[in-house]
Amino acid sequence: MEYSIQELSRLSGVTTRTLRWYDKIGLLKPSRVSESGYRYYGPVQVDRLQDILYYRALGVELARIKKCLDDPSFDRLSALRSHLMALQAEQMRLSRLIQSVKQTIETQERNEMMNDEQKFEAFKRQVVEDNEKAYGREIRKKYGHSQVNAANAAVMNLTQEQYKEWTDLGREIQVQLEDSVQGKKSPSSVEGREIVRLHRRWLTIANGNYEINRHKGIAALYVADERFSAYYDQNVPGCAQFLRDAVYHWADQI
Repeated sequence: MEYSIQELSRLSGVTTRTLRWYDKIGLLKPSRVSESGYRYYGPVQVDRLQDILYYRALGVELARIKKCLDDPSFDRLSALRSHLMALQAEQMRLSRLIQSVKQTIETQERNEMMNDEQKFEAFKRQVVEDNEKAYGREIRKKYGHSQVNAANAAVMNLTQEQYKEWTDLGREIQVQLEDSVQGKKSPSSVEGREIVRLHRRWLTIANGNYEINRHKGIAALYVADERFSAYYDQNVPGCAQFLRDAVYHWADQI
């Protein structure tokens, strides 16, 4: 079946202005344009628009969506399965957060105290699910589902004290990284060694097992994946590279 731009707009809920913009940037070209200049869309374009909307619902930028959809190796079925998993995870995250807020309201209304474990349960879950959403695909591909699932479960099992230590360590690592980079220290310096020691501790709070190759692999992702780099370099560029190089130098020695 073929749709005019107005018909596709009504069908999808996407404005004609947006559809024209998608055409202009090459994200969604019509199947044909009539002599009078009207755009028409066929089944292939309808499926592509559906894919675009799924990616947009997950917060993916248009340029990245275009790159994914234009990739010759793009597997629509695999992408749909990934979308479903991501949306289900978001649904679970929101459900747990809603439940936590409800519990807080109920305890306040009854003038009761909510125990600390209940307060932090939703926040621990949010940390796990935010990481899963941002990095889950790459980490699962590299380390396998069982290891990642075990690591997520370990985070959820953290006590309040462990959770505080974990988050405090993350902030301390960032501060020391920024100080070292700004001070033009070498990753092989004593400052680099201390950062690697802290980072090792940060990795093992939730999971007591430590593997040097896993540590190095995670550090490599900090440079290879721009999302990790953006996190560590948010204030001082070069922190992700410093951490990776420091781990490569010191991981075998501490």
